Amino acid sequence: MPRPLRTTRRLRTLGSLLACSLLTAALTAGGTAPAAAAVAPTAPTASGCPSAQGDWAAPGPFAVTVEPVGPAHTVYRPADLGSRGCGKHPVILWGNGTGAPVAVYGPLLRHLASHGFIVAAARTTWSGSGREMLAGIDHLARENGTPGSVYEGKVDLSEVGATGHSQGGGGALAAGANPRVDTTVAIEPGPQGSVRALRGPALFLAGQYDAVVAPWLLVHPRFRQTTHVPAVYGELAGATHLTPVSDGGGFRGPVTAWFRAQLLGDRQARAEFFGAHCGYCDGTADGSGGPWSAFERNAKAAETS
Repeated sequence: MPRPLRTTRRLRTLGSLLACSLLTAALTAGGTAPAAAAVAPTAPTASGCPSAQGDWAAPGPFAVTVEPVGPAHTVYRPADLGSRGCGKHPVILWGNGTGAPVAVYGPLLRHLASHGFIVAAARTTWSGSGREMLAGIDHLARENGTPGSVYEGKVDLSEVGATGHSQGGGGALAAGANPRVDTTVAIEPGPQGSVRALRGPALFLAGQYDAVVAPWLLVHPRFRQTTHVPAVYGELAGATHLTPVSDGGGFRGPVTAWFRAQLLGDRQARAEFFGAHCGYCDGTADGSGGPWSAFERNAKAAETS
């Protein structure tokens, strides 16, 4: 049957392109995330964690520790768990792009941890199934229930998000079908996962000039297929497929805002995506000063306040 064969070849070709692009990035990426900012006391979020004062791309107030948890995950987390009003910390599962190690995205993952999240990054270069990402919940759940563990009682397993880049973005969509995952951010995602199986709100992020995961072919159509949960589509102006590498580039702020809104109950972050006058709704690159070349909400997202 020729059609399935052509499809298989296309997917293999896409995988090869992703691997070459991201391995190149792995050799050139460097540096560390900015140090945690000194934050003046502000009104906390619904979770009790500190406000970000609307500057989503800036470092959060937490110093960050990086360590292995379980045999196949690297965890980026606040160094002092349970501090600054955060009794428990939400979890973010991370999936790498094809052929890329966790370290390629280290500054972005540090940034998320500085905002109070426990980020479990699967140490695999093939994260498209979502299974390796989901295993991070199991490891953190064991640590959360282990007497004497630094994680004991500090992991909020009721607030879990999944995200990743490229194949990892597809893996995040696959993980989003699991009932333990509350929300998903797919960054320039590959074709993995079923958007119709998502169980919670989803943010689809594309790069305007991404020649590997073309927005019109692999991202926007999948957003349009997501009609049963609130979904938002953002196409970052000027972004290529390697923009999310290292510190996340222009994607860093929107990803942080989304997870703060969904997992921390940050009303200011929520207003960027939802409501009649949402902050990002007018943020296209046509002169209004926002980061987007395209921004769209489905019917359920438009109805969400």
